[in-house]
Amino acid sequence: MSEQSTSPFPITTALEFADRPVSEDLGLVFGVVVRSMGVAKGVAAGFRALAGGEVTQYTKLVEDSRRHALDRMIENARLLGADGVVAMRFDSSEMGQALTEIVAYGTAVRLGEGTDTR
Repeated sequence: MSEQSTSPFPITTALEFADRPVSEDLGLVFGVVVRSMGVAKGVAAGFRALAGGEVTQYTKLVEDSRRHALDRMIENARLLGADGVVAMRFDSSEMGQALTEIVAYGTAVRLGEGTDTR
């Protein structure tokens, strides 16, 4: 596994950063996670769903999965030499009844110096 930097990695859902120009577009990057709730937790969550309200087991699973997918996307962007990601999005889908796929994707970019004066 590659060594992670302790500095923040800039990510935005916008097409550009307000304070730094994009100097180079490096292409699509993504991070994928496929998770299962597990039988015991799935049964407990199923009972909670029948009662109504938030199903905290699923909320935690989705939050953790999104963070994991985001970390994988950042790692892939760094492998391309990127120092930022623009147009970042999440997508998810169910694979059968027991699996959920979470994808974080965006465009890896190299950022220029200073304030964008366009």
